[in-house]
Amino acid sequence: MECHEKTGRLGRRDFITRSLVAGGAVALPWFVPSRALGNAEVAAPSERITLAGIGIGPRGKAVLEGVLPEPDMQFVAICDVRNDRRESVKALADAHYGSADCAMYRDLRELLAREDLDAVLIATGDRWHAVGSAMAAKAGKHVYSEKPCALTIGQCQELADCVRRHGVVYQAGTQRRSVPNFLAAVHLAHSGKLGKLHTLHASSYRPSVTHDWLPAEPEPHRDVVDWDLWLGPAPWRPYNQAYVNGGWRGHYDFDSGARLLDWGAHTVDLCQWANQADDTLPLDYEASADGITMHYANGVKLILEFLNEPFGNRDPLYGTSRGTCPVRYEGDEGWVETGDSGEIAVHPESLRSELTGFRVMAGTDSTRHTRNFLDCIKSGQSPNASVDIMRRSHIACYAAALSCQLGRKLTIDPATETFVNDSEANNFRFRPLREPWRF
Repeated sequence: MECHEKTGRLGRRDFITRSLVAGGAVALPWFVPSRALGNAEVAAPSERITLAGIGIGPRGKAVLEGVLPEPDMQFVAICDVRNDRRESVKALADAHYGSADCAMYRDLRELLAREDLDAVLIATGDRWHAVGSAMAAKAGKHVYSEKPCALTIGQCQELADCVRRHGVVYQAGTQRRSVPNFLAAVHLAHSGKLGKLHTLHASSYRPSVTHDWLPAEPEPHRDVVDWDLWLGPAPWRPYNQAYVNGGWRGHYDFDSGARLLDWGAHTVDLCQWANQADDTLPLDYEASADGITMHYANGVKLILEFLNEPFGNRDPLYGTSRGTCPVRYEGDEGWVETGDSGEIAVHPESLRSELTGFRVMAGTDSTRHTRNFLDCIKSGQSPNASVDIMRRSHIACYAAALSCQLGRKLTIDPATETFVNDSEANNFRFRPLREPWRF
């Protein structure tokens, strides 16, 4: 794909944009240094990447706290429909910089109109991720989006097309692609030391969703909570404070993947990576009482196990608990297993000699992932969790959830990302979006 230039930018921002190279995965070492591009010293203001946040709640704040110390990044603004969160994030940024310069916005359209803004961190509820990312890409802003990155298969496709069309860097918030123990486990799978891969194990919540709605409550002033903007592209529903406080999860119009993508967006993605299948997805999906089994064209089987509780509390499949988001890669000569604790189990034990030179860190830590995002804005390289990587791993998750919802085996054509001879399943590839929110 040709490189698209932004307009109305000067100096380094023109250079950054012209350097973007879309398409084609970049080979990356499994060990990634904690600092890159020699950025140990604070960069000059003209050389800093300007970043703003959109919808920064607990997870978004954790990501922001990890990226704030980066010396070549300046956090300049927060946009949120909730005044309490606007004030909270502004206080965090101003305290870090020792200033009062962090601007506040209620409407993301006003934020995205800023000519001095390079990139955005999107950590809204699920309903806003894809539409907000597309709006940012159209405005020429680079995007780091928390997962799940879209609500449907169709949104995944449209978002990927939009990002490529506008030539911006997009990093999905599947940060385990940048966490050392997960990189080490994938390195083993790719090295051939496990022999020929035959089975991959992932885990996630059992798909569940409700179409019931909470009772209407008096709507607050929009300066406190802008309910219309909170809903955004979702269908109109009466206001209830519980939604705003996180109770939107599990409600169909607000949620994605019927909870399966809460973890599946990470664990299925890691299995895709281990199988060197970032440019494709499993062919078939069959749900049972315990999980969903998928098969790739190369014969590898992926088993997604349903968990009712966080994996660290029980041990239904794996030899030892590795914390949340565990994955296991099995070959005909050995296996490797890891999770958010940073521990790695291998068999045979002789494989442990391959696991040296990395620092143990929690799987929820996004510092290396945001650093990779900033580095790719500068270099034009493809980030660790690009929009096309996200597209295929998310579509695999949605197909898996749909097989459970419809109660039958589904087959998908990886080339068209449509279900084979199943019009009902294909009808679920899209949801209507409320005006004026469109891709």
